[in-house]
Amino acid sequence: MLVRSARNALPRAALRRPYRFRGCLYTEQETARRRGLATHVQHHLPASTDDRALVSLFDQPGSSSQRSPFGTTGLFGHPSLTHPRSLISLAESTLVRAKLLTERILRARESRDELLKVVKNLDRLSDMLCGVIDLAELVRNAHPDRLWMEAANHAYETLCEFMNVLNTHVGLYEVLKAVLSDPSIVKTLSPEAYQTALIFWRDFEKSAIDLPPSQRQKFVSLSSDILSLGRQFLEIANTPRPPTSIKASELAGLKDKGMGVRLQLQARFTQKDLQIYPGSLQAQMIMRSAPEEEPRRRIYLAANSSTTEQIEVLEALLRKRAELAQLIGRQSYAHLTLDDKMAKTPENVNNFLEALMDHTRPFARRALHTLAQRKQAHHGLSSLPIVQAWDRDFYCPPDPPAPPIPLPPLTLGTVFMGLSRLFKHLYGVSLRPAESAPGETWHADVHKLEVVDEDQGIIGWVYADLFARRNKANGAAHYTVRCSRRADDDDEAGDLTLEGEEHRLQESQGFEAVKRHRLPNQDGVYQLPLVVLLTEVARPTISKGPTILEWHEVLTLFHEMGHAMHSMLGRTEYQNVSGTRCATDFVELPSILMEHFLNSPDVLSLFDADSTTALRQTVNHHYDPCHSIDTYSQILLAALDQVYHSTAVLKPSFDSTAELASLHNTRGLLPYVAGTSFQTQFGHLFGYGATYYSYLFDRAIASRVWQKVFRVDPLNRATGEAYREDVLRHGGARDPWQMVSSLLRDPPLEAGNIEAMRQVGKWRIEEDAGMSGRH
Repeated sequence: MLVRSARNALPRAALRRPYRFRGCLYTEQETARRRGLATHVQHHLPASTDDRALVSLFDQPGSSSQRSPFGTTGLFGHPSLTHPRSLISLAESTLVRAKLLTERILRARESRDELLKVVKNLDRLSDMLCGVIDLAELVRNAHPDRLWMEAANHAYETLCEFMNVLNTHVGLYEVLKAVLSDPSIVKTLSPEAYQTALIFWRDFEKSAIDLPPSQRQKFVSLSSDILSLGRQFLEIANTPRPPTSIKASELAGLKDKGMGVRLQLQARFTQKDLQIYPGSLQAQMIMRSAPEEEPRRRIYLAANSSTTEQIEVLEALLRKRAELAQLIGRQSYAHLTLDDKMAKTPENVNNFLEALMDHTRPFARRALHTLAQRKQAHHGLSSLPIVQAWDRDFYCPPDPPAPPIPLPPLTLGTVFMGLSRLFKHLYGVSLRPAESAPGETWHADVHKLEVVDEDQGIIGWVYADLFARRNKANGAAHYTVRCSRRADDDDEAGDLTLEGEEHRLQESQGFEAVKRHRLPNQDGVYQLPLVVLLTEVARPTISKGPTILEWHEVLTLFHEMGHAMHSMLGRTEYQNVSGTRCATDFVELPSILMEHFLNSPDVLSLFDADSTTALRQTVNHHYDPCHSIDTYSQILLAALDQVYHSTAVLKPSFDSTAELASLHNTRGLLPYVAGTSFQTQFGHLFGYGATYYSYLFDRAIASRVWQKVFRVDPLNRATGEAYREDVLRHGGARDPWQMVSSLLRDPPLEAGNIEAMRQVGKWRIEEDAGMSGRH
């Protein structure tokens, strides 16, 4: 209830497919539609000194963070955070102060003045805890020092344990109930304050707060079981599947002449069958290159196998979730999860998915027909054969993602310069390299960037930890270490004190004081946002020079900076609704939209520091029909997620494998393969239970926004400002449907009802700048 740290780290790997397929299966009609080059001239702002400094910062081999020669500090400029024990001490001080603020809120009914401050104080309590929890979450994932990681784990667990107490605190619930039951108090709340209060209220209710003690105890027990089963399920999902045996003779005619030849030589030398592990490079090569169907079939079967025990863990998790939902009066776990999302109900989600299926199915069937023709020709058959799941990559092999027009090699610094110039055009905001004091960052590779608004000056900071190193968390992620919120109306003078704990209170207050700033041309004192970007690109070297990015790495940076700018430009008075603290099925919109900008030659021209003129080339859109097969498969997974979180799981006859088979055989493109049970590897069933549709949903909206708002003139300042004011600045404080409706100038969408969901399902999901399906 009081912490929303589950949304703090936004990993990219959540809802993506591993490949983007380009350049295959063109029909003559589609080829004819591809146009040649056309040009027109558009002028844009020149690269500034700060923009050019970004190139030097990231591209100089051996470059480390700019260090101030004066003084030292602690992590993120907090003077106290200079050693691991200081983080534990901060957590303990925060706990003391949080307990006192909790007590103040519990006494609020003694005074009307205090009741008027309850929503603000609940948000302060949330921020007080989040400020340390979110920092600890980053440290335990990014800091190279084991002692710091252990200290961060201790701080995280200490404060999360207290949060669990607050989430089921009947006294806090009763105080908030008194506030929301008094019309005269509700009338004084701003729309943002009221939305924040509703978030607290809903979260309390989802914690069984109004149930009798015995049922609350059952809720706690079920929650504990769900957490334990969820951890087991994630371990199962990530457990390598056993290998399958492949004979050397079955690999005759491999299209891959490198690894394929080595495998055949290995088999001949050892005189044994090859043991191929699903997911390995060898398995991927065979699925793409083996003309014989049998080795591909066996690898597919092995890759999608499960033990009885693994299936039982998943089904137990699904049952416990359903039981918990019904305990607190909800029809199903999907109903419980969706009531505060854009979708609102499972029925709305299913209508969206049905509309999306109806739109995508003809394209996917056309692509499947072409695959069948290829298989027919390959085997010399007289009639069209059935395309099986293991045929997909062989008859439509994946290619690496690529830019929409030819580009020179892009360095890391060049891409950051382009991002800064893009933000300058859209929002009047740019990125500026900043010095960091010794002790401010956790590794010499971390670069500090100031986010500078042309009217308000510094509005936040981005710490870029981009280079791969040993023991660093895998993948790319955006961490909101600090949210924006207004702080000058905190009324700290009214907080309770505790004799003998003065030093603890001072430590916590000092930690928060560093965050606060008064901006020009803005009323009040604000806590400014601070985010960290983690990626694992190669470090520049003296011998090889600057890091040259692959196109998928450029897409990653644009995606993550979409999250970062959502945090930077969100300017709310309450941290619970700041920036990326918004609905799960809305949070990916800004990041996916950022990827669409890479479809524009005008935007791509910003990577050239010396150019102020965009030579606009009409993009050669190489439409890939195989893309529709992959999109349709993802829609099916979203539909399966809804089935698994419906009331069906409580039936004695429920069988997760039978449900998977039924979905494939009744609504799928490829027939279900007997003996397979992919669901035990569908790890998102835990982290995104009942919300797996979200990424498809945001892809559809982002495609629509790009086409209707930005595509024609993507560097237009007025358009960027409208997007900033209508969407980014509100975070989760405003109804997302209102924001999307306003941005698209489509009033019926504002209702956010079943018709709105169906309408979004009819929008085309455009291909995203060379690769589809990131998160």
